Amino acid sequence: MKDCNDLNEVRIEIDKLDDEIVALIAKRNAYIHQAVKFKQSVEEVKAADRIEQVIRNVRTKAITLNMSANMIEDLYTNLIDAMVESEIAEFRDKGAF
Repeated sequence: MKDCNDLNEVRIEIDKLDDEIVALIAKRNAYIHQAVKFKQSVEEVKAADRIEQVIRNVRTKAITLNMSANMIEDLYTNLIDAMVESEIAEFRDKGAF
């Protein structure tokens, strides 16, 4: 992490990180859409067991990075919910029920 000299420099670095975060979320979303072609039902799309596993993993990672596990869980819950809804719509659009 860069040692910044003023608030403006801090904000510039945060903006750079935000760009990277959004790019990574877009990449994650692209993989989510790839997964649709391997699923046979809406229940498979919802993948409750996988969601629980992801939440456990990110909570653990947050703790190792000295972050709030609850905050990360909330972020991922929102992220996953939105991606699952998108994946369900794509699944239904491809005509597979």
